[in-house]
Amino acid sequence: MPDPARMSADARRNLSGLPVPRFMSLRADRANLRAGPGTNYPARWALIRPEGRPGVPLEVIAEWNVWRQVRDPEGETGWLDRAMLSTDRTFLVTGETRTLHARPDLASPPVWRAEPGVVGNIVTCAERWCRIEVEGRSGWILREQGFGTYPDEPVGN
Repeated sequence: MPDPARMSADARRNLSGLPVPRFMSLRADRANLRAGPGTNYPARWALIRPEGRPGVPLEVIAEWNVWRQVRDPEGETGWLDRAMLSTDRTFLVTGETRTLHARPDLASPPVWRAEPGVVGNIVTCAERWCRIEVEGRSGWILREQGFGTYPDEPVGN
């Protein structure tokens, strides 16, 4: 992140004061991910949130006025207006089909399976596990089986 002391007054005006990096999620149904912090920069691609579904998790890696530089689950980066982001915490299942468990324990009964690309709301995370909810179903999944949290980061506690 740019050093706020070396940024112009305009650039500092709307900094959040929140930790960087941090995770947020896509709020908008559609948002242009731009090459730089402003509408004068070209849109590199569009992020789309299916109607009624939670937004994909995005890692905020820098701030510039109202603009947030984000990293998506595939490692691509770009800039979004802060209005396109939500503080809601979400989790994207990655890799292969994953088994979610009744408790944060691999020996606990499986409750359902989630395909790669499924996005759920994080209920809570503790140690290696997160409890996520997708369309009324919930279960525990290992953090390393998705994108949306840092190792050992407490979420929802």
